[in-house]
Amino acid sequence: MKRLLLICFPILAAAPIFAQDQGAQKAWMDYMTPGEIHQMLAHSNGTWTYETTFWMAPGAPPSKSTGVTENKMILGGRYQESVHKGNMEGMEFEGHGLLAYDNGKKIFQNAWVDNMGTGIMMLEGTWNDATHALTLTGKAYDPMAGKDIEMKEVITIQDDDHHTMEMYYTGKDGKEVKSMEIHLTRKK
Repeated sequence: MKRLLLICFPILAAAPIFAQDQGAQKAWMDYMTPGEIHQMLAHSNGTWTYETTFWMAPGAPPSKSTGVTENKMILGGRYQESVHKGNMEGMEFEGHGLLAYDNGKKIFQNAWVDNMGTGIMMLEGTWNDATHALTLTGKAYDPMAGKDIEMKEVITIQDDDHHTMEMYYTGKDGKEVKSMEIHLTRKK
């Protein structure tokens, strides 16, 4: 009997640890497994042409540029990487975006870098099924203001082949100012 207890005790003592390990494993699997929203992101994979309209200041005449965007899912379908190349104000432009849906936090996250700056813009937000729009907010450094400013990005999916991205910032008076609008068309 004593011998049976010596054999069974380690097994019984390990049962709660094993159950915790299974719970932790399930939590990690739920967190790391791409789902329906990641499949929605993947639907935008491919090559897109774009036309950008941007305003350097409120009331300033708009400038326009064009380019090409390549979207692809990376790291097993967990993130969408976007590479944008074009011309802006006579200068070669390249920007990289990384769009994620965080299964744990239940939010979208977007990181953006380009050759027109040296910082990273980080935005977070939610999808609105009724408007087919993703609204992301955060902060980015404004070299003219010399500080971070509030930013908002709205990505609207008109249909499978046409998307629009609008960028806004909060001006000195606290009012929202539209600084950019991009129309993307899937290349066939």
